[in-house]
Amino acid sequence: MDQLLINAFGLHITGWKLVGYLGVTLFAGRWFVQMAYSRMHGRPVVPTVFWIMSITGSLLLLAYFVFGKNDSVGILSNLFPAGVAGYNLMLDLRHKRGRREQREQDAKASSSSG
Repeated sequence: MDQLLINAFGLHITGWKLVGYLGVTLFAGRWFVQMAYSRMHGRPVVPTVFWIMSITGSLLLLAYFVFGKNDSVGILSNLFPAGVAGYNLMLDLRHKRGRREQREQDAKASSSSG
């Protein structure tokens, strides 16, 4: 992964740098996804994919900083967001499951009373 893949215009690209570029693209791109969802709904919305992109981007950047660069600042700056995003994803999925179960109960109740 440390082997030079591309050397052009002063850029030295390795496999680890590609991992880092993908991570930063996902981590930054999540804001465009969030903005698109908010625009669609006409209010601030944080979709589930936002948290998935956050976790994936953070973990890819974490891998880059641990294995590709061995940079403690990069490690710390990506470790915390991955944990927060994981927690928020868990809350989001739990909330959606609760809403789904409530709709199923409501449907059963309305079909048995009608």
